[in-house]
Amino acid sequence: MSETVSADKVQHWPRLAALSLAMLLPSLGTSITNVALPSLSRWFHAPMSEVQWVVIAYLLAVTSLIVGAGRLGDLVGRRRLLLTGMALFSAASAICALSPSLSVLIAARAVQGAGGAVMMTLTVAMVGDLVPKDRTGSAMGLLGTVSAVGTALGPTMGGALIAAWGWPSVFAALAAMGVVTVLAGGVLFPGDVKAARPSTRFDLPGLFLLALSLGTFSAAFTLGGRMPGLASLGLSVVSALAFAAFVRTEARAQAPLVRLDLLRDRTLGTGLASLMLVSAIVMATLVVGPFYLSGVLGLDPVEVGMVMSIGPAVAAVTGVPAGRLVDRTGSFPVIVGGLLAVMLGSLLLTILPCSFGAGGYAASLVVITFGYAMFQAANMTAIMQTTTSDQRGVTSALLGLARNMGLIWGASAMAATYTMGPKVAQAIGFGAGGGAGLIATFALSAGLAGVALGAAFWAGRRG
Repeated sequence: MSETVSADKVQHWPRLAALSLAMLLPSLGTSITNVALPSLSRWFHAPMSEVQWVVIAYLLAVTSLIVGAGRLGDLVGRRRLLLTGMALFSAASAICALSPSLSVLIAARAVQGAGGAVMMTLTVAMVGDLVPKDRTGSAMGLLGTVSAVGTALGPTMGGALIAAWGWPSVFAALAAMGVVTVLAGGVLFPGDVKAARPSTRFDLPGLFLLALSLGTFSAAFTLGGRMPGLASLGLSVVSALAFAAFVRTEARAQAPLVRLDLLRDRTLGTGLASLMLVSAIVMATLVVGPFYLSGVLGLDPVEVGMVMSIGPAVAAVTGVPAGRLVDRTGSFPVIVGGLLAVMLGSLLLTILPCSFGAGGYAASLVVITFGYAMFQAANMTAIMQTTTSDQRGVTSALLGLARNMGLIWGASAMAATYTMGPKVAQAIGFGAGGGAGLIATFALSAGLAGVALGAAFWAGRRG
């Protein structure tokens, strides 16, 4: 036993490095492709409503599978499933790079998202298997930083690759990094230990209904404007019915994906709802930004990537100080301050870019992402402090689900608002210039931040 412990202490840093690569790739997969959307639109001669699905397909797969991946890892073995997820991510990335059509690219992105969901979930779950207990906190902090760095690095890396070798190079780079990660994990990760307890059931019906609800919701917003009215209405009805069936299934399932009874807690319920709204705003900056910066302001891919990286970089730097501030002042003041900053940044995005161009967009983005980082640190602290130890794993899964549902909303509904922006802005008196879509999108974002702020006060949180 002592030899095993000693070996673990010697090997945990190389293992943690391999685990960090597994956390880095899905974060890059989320942000690196946003910069490529205008290039994809031109290459495939497709409108924004279609190329959005390069982002949405990935997010749908991640959101649908992220809750169930942990339980599936317990059933088949975490090492085995994690390596499978890495290989799936790498193979799908290679197919993306070689895609002859937009439909093939979108399908490959969905498969890539399935691998990403496994990697996001099991990298955290395997920390206890790979790292000594006295280093667990440091390992978790490192993985969080790696995730933020991956999101921040994505736009700049993507812009540089597109400028040098075109959009396929973005996915080729992910494929190459994935191969390295699979090889490192295969060598360094220890074998799975068979569980002594009997296997639990997997909620496959709940997984299917959640994916159906989210998929039809996204389709209704992105493709509804190009479909007959009845077809668009039908998508909305299917989405609502599928979600209702999902709720009913989760209430009756022996091993549900989502513990609905936990949502009765006011702090948890309002915290998850606020996280979903704020995540939608942040994703709107990532999806709408490249089209505005390249299409309206005329920036090249490298310049677009540099501007888009500012927001995630601010979030990465703000995370640790925000956590310390929460420890000193309590959660509630930091939640309120963060949401006010998100609201202010959204309002600035309706004003500054039209007057100051890329500099105005970057300044507004700094305010939004600073507020997001503050809010996220405080909101997660408030939720986890009121959660019992036996429910922390389920609660963490709910946080991931709420965040990703918000990202899907931002990539579909908020992006649809940008597309319809000229008509919307004209209807509310803003005019229909080149920035009309941006104005409409972030006027709505400011309203959503206001709703989240009202929910925070309604929850009556104390520090």
